[in-house]
Amino acid sequence: MTSRTRPGAAALAALLLAAATGCAARDHAPPAPETPATANGMPRGPATSNGMPRHPAAPGGASAPARFTLVASGDVLPHDSIIRQAAADGGGTGYDFRPMFAGVKPVVSRADLAICHMETVYGEEGGPYTGYPAFKSPPEIAAALKATGYDSCSTASNHTLDDGADGLRRTLDALDKAGVRHAGSARTAAEAGRPALLKAGGATVAQLAYTYDTNGYPMPEGQPWAVQLLDEQRIVTDARAARRAGADVVVVSVHWGTEWQTEPDERQLSLGRALTASATNGRPDIDLVLGTHAHVPQAYEKVNGTWIVYGLGDQIAGDMINYEGGYDRRGNQGTLARFTFAPPAAPGRRWEVVKAEFVPQFFDTARGRVLNLNAAIRAGEEQYAETRDTLREVVLGRGAARDGLVMGE
Repeated sequence: MTSRTRPGAAALAALLLAAATGCAARDHAPPAPETPATANGMPRGPATSNGMPRHPAAPGGASAPARFTLVASGDVLPHDSIIRQAAADGGGTGYDFRPMFAGVKPVVSRADLAICHMETVYGEEGGPYTGYPAFKSPPEIAAALKATGYDSCSTASNHTLDDGADGLRRTLDALDKAGVRHAGSARTAAEAGRPALLKAGGATVAQLAYTYDTNGYPMPEGQPWAVQLLDEQRIVTDARAARRAGADVVVVSVHWGTEWQTEPDERQLSLGRALTASATNGRPDIDLVLGTHAHVPQAYEKVNGTWIVYGLGDQIAGDMINYEGGYDRRGNQGTLARFTFAPPAAPGRRWEVVKAEFVPQFFDTARGRVLNLNAAIRAGEEQYAETRDTLREVVLGRGAARDGLVMGE
């Protein structure tokens, strides 16, 4: 492996280094060309991962409110090495990201609703494409996300304005074309004012998304609404508006935290407490908080009766470089969060999480594949047992096991 190359322009480096060092990756040699692979996970069927019918029928053929499973994953961060891997998997005919996700497709595709975090923006068709520090990723990622089973992605991150308004627009256009919904960035003021409303089981689910910053890049001229920035009152206002728009469940994706810090920082803890305490007529305004950005896995915790995932970790990334300038294996670790929601016990009450799970995952940069660690260990790859156990310790580090969080398959 060779060290990654920093940009020559000192001004750009100074602008981005403090906020984006954790997104850096060590480059390695291009992978040998491989035969194009097709993701081999099972497609979504009539049942969820816990065996419950996805859309059970009531007597007489009417649709009954059905419980649903929601799966969420962390940062998709295509460094230069990831782009080269996708080119190799494309076999000379473009970029194919589907094989990278194949290891988690069985979990993602069986969920009623699957949410990703698309950290970067897309370049023009045909390139050029770039990794750290100012990302422009191949738009073929959008089709791979759809093929894996993702329904929606948060697109608010510190890299959302890496290529200005054009990069933002290309990204949302590509997601639209692939059939993947999105939240957190917008091409118009009207789009910015609408929550992403998604159907899952018998519920309408709203996804809202916000980021702490855009690496110092200003909002595009005349577009102050282009990226949703993290603000407690704004989130609460938007969550209440989503309820009025018909949302039964409100999910908030937040790009926050301190890079390379396993423990949630004080801002995460205080904002998490405030968001989960917010309620209208006794009903919580927010039903789930999903965190990204730290590049390392962080704990799950139930706060004021609502689950918070402080940090899902990275799902797709090159060999990650920490603040000390060395490869940090934690930057390729993450979890898939899986929550099963059941309909309200009475009118006016919330949909309740009746099962909370995490699935440990790891991106093997040598193979260019994301692994479900439980599946890999069952297949005989015992070298991942220590990584899985470390992930479990981090995830349960704030007492989530007492509230029923378990490791899933």
